[in-house]
Amino acid sequence: MNPGIEAEGTRLTFLNLLPFGIVMEIDSSSMSDGLSVRSFVAGLIVIPTGAALGWWSPARRPRARSPGRLRTLPWQVRLVNLFEVLDPRDVFGKTTGMKPEQYYNARLARGWTLGLGQELKILQALIRLSHKSLTAQLQRHWQKTKPDMVVSLVPNFNRAMYQALAAARPNAPYVTILTDFADSPPHFWIEPHQAQHLICGTAKAVEQARAAGYGAASIHATSGMIIRPDFYRPLHIDRRAERRKLQLDPDRPTGIVMFGGHGSKAMRSIAKRLDHTQLILVCGHNSALADELRAMSARAPRAVIGFSSQIHYFMQLSDFFIGKPGPGSISEAIQQGLPVIVVRNAWTMPQERYNTDWVQEQGTGIVLDSFRDIESGVSTITMRLGEYGAGVARIQNRAIFEIPAILGGILRLSDADSGRRRLHPAFPDRQVPASDPGSIRAAAERTWTALPPKIALGSAIRRRARRHHRG
Repeated sequence: MNPGIEAEGTRLTFLNLLPFGIVMEIDSSSMSDGLSVRSFVAGLIVIPTGAALGWWSPARRPRARSPGRLRTLPWQVRLVNLFEVLDPRDVFGKTTGMKPEQYYNARLARGWTLGLGQELKILQALIRLSHKSLTAQLQRHWQKTKPDMVVSLVPNFNRAMYQALAAARPNAPYVTILTDFADSPPHFWIEPHQAQHLICGTAKAVEQARAAGYGAASIHATSGMIIRPDFYRPLHIDRRAERRKLQLDPDRPTGIVMFGGHGSKAMRSIAKRLDHTQLILVCGHNSALADELRAMSARAPRAVIGFSSQIHYFMQLSDFFIGKPGPGSISEAIQQGLPVIVVRNAWTMPQERYNTDWVQEQGTGIVLDSFRDIESGVSTITMRLGEYGAGVARIQNRAIFEIPAILGGILRLSDADSGRRRLHPAFPDRQVPASDPGSIRAAAERTWTALPPKIALGSAIRRRARRHHRG
């Protein structure tokens, strides 16, 4: 799910909320060597300094898409943890005894996702109620760090972050990279009519951005989701020999079962129901689950893997993917040439539900109502591997290599406009609203939805703004 960016000189900040947050700040004026896209871990783009930015040609091999020549971008990057900016005293950790991401991963591992849609509505309401304080904290941060651009890969907080940046650094562009296939539910990623840029990885997200009032100048389409660069590097392995090393049948159709970095209890029932199917079961950090799966007897060979940074290796030994419909999981599997089997039901997280529609629309796999039907799903996939493989082959995802060029273009436009008042990117003939108190109050009178980044509106202004809006 998610990061973010500030860019200075040019300093760029990536903000990440995993759901809970990292920021990068980039200073382009002080760099001579440029950047290297080195990894993308748990939704965070890491761009360390001191090397060349990986920029690969679109050459494609049968089971992986491979890197080629390099190009340099002169940005300096600084990581900032967004949650530490918003909760510097770690109140959440001291109260619950765990970090927010630990709580989130524990829920996923236990399958406690029923009702997350309602919880998300409550979270969004709390964010709206806390808008004034969130904006003030972020504004102070950006007044101190002085970014030249902020790129958010964080859902839910984009209104507060945008308004804070507009107040602290009026000429710094604000960019949101959607790391889900769509803005689902509404306002998860896209806030309407903001003077910002949106980077969208699907046609659905582009359509939603247009419906939210953004024009062509502020919508930037990519060919897919961000995934780690190593998923583009072919391993040139002998699949049959490598399968034998794992004590697998080299000629048998093989499924890889994955549910993120901490596995899921759903893997137990999948393993039991697929007694005759050769499987690679990746349990991540969940050693108890791995031990339990190793102790299970099965008619077909299987390999149980704990935490590994070589997921692309195990995917290249597989023929199809079974797991949750996360944007990263689906994109990684498809990049490795694997059709997917996923589930959509009441337990599916709300931001991942459209992903299953995308799988069906693109013909890249099967969507089940429950993993109780996994046997029929595997039977269908294995009988129609050629058909689903053709759907997978049509997807050419180069997003991680396209986005730096997009950001560079936004920065060049920002540099060209420096010293002049910015135009609203969604409405090119409209200037960005001023962030001084008088202008904020005037804007509030024009629309009751305008909330200032620093100064609370009085009740009289609210009533006047609502009357004007209704009239």
